[in-house]
Amino acid sequence: MNDWPLTLMAVHAHPDDEATGTGGVLARYAAEGMRTVLVTCTDGGCGDGPGGVKPGDPGHDPAAVALMRRQELEASCEILKVSHLEMLDYADSGMMGWPTNDAPGSFWQTPVEEGAARLAELLRRYQPDVVVTYDENGFYGHPDHIQANRITMAALAMTALTPKVYWTTAPRSMLQRFGEVMREFDADGQELDPAEAAAMAEIGLPDEEITTWVDTTAFGGQKFDALATHASQGENIFFLRMGQERFTELMGIETFVRVQDTTDAAVPENDLFAGLR
Repeated sequence: MNDWPLTLMAVHAHPDDEATGTGGVLARYAAEGMRTVLVTCTDGGCGDGPGGVKPGDPGHDPAAVALMRRQELEASCEILKVSHLEMLDYADSGMMGWPTNDAPGSFWQTPVEEGAARLAELLRRYQPDVVVTYDENGFYGHPDHIQANRITMAALAMTALTPKVYWTTAPRSMLQRFGEVMREFDADGQELDPAEAAAMAEIGLPDEEITTWVDTTAFGGQKFDALATHASQGENIFFLRMGQERFTELMGIETFVRVQDTTDAAVPENDLFAGLR
């Protein structure tokens, strides 16, 4: 028997990603006595600067943004009771198609084997029972999310560990409700153009393809507060405009696809640790 508690490791791309997709499970399992490990792959330097200044605009300082976002991430982890924060500190690659995709040292330009070797060291150190990251498309095509998936799966292959492995996703039914809420809060009432609408239609999965539905409603306040610590990115974090009650109503169930398992726990399941306790 191991002398450490059951362990969840979440591998995310940027500061604030931990709160949006997995804030509920991080808070819930910490409250249940699990060890929670967050690996954040990039420094978030392509985020907004003070006053909402955008990357590439005069006055945007990626190093200063990265420092600010590191402080916000630490505050988020404190709220979510994350046991261990590990930063790989690759340079943020920005959105797909940005010039920063090609910058030397960016996460997108980092060889998968290099990032995977560093993550494999953390896997061996923490020996997680459950690992969570994005799907092969990074959920919505962000290069750093895609790269996080690639290094996670490669790192697992480098070790002899056999944790349950999950990819974050969203049920199409929830995304439909989310779209309705976005229109409700959008003062301009603008509709997506056809290309954006087609891209949105490919995000997430039909409800019946989701293997794991975890109720984190009781931790909605922590999740919202954790997201709110990322105040520098508030302009881009639509969820904060909803208020805590509406946010919890919409985001209180976190959903995943189980892609690796040795427990034979039946699906659909409502616990990432099903079959392990």
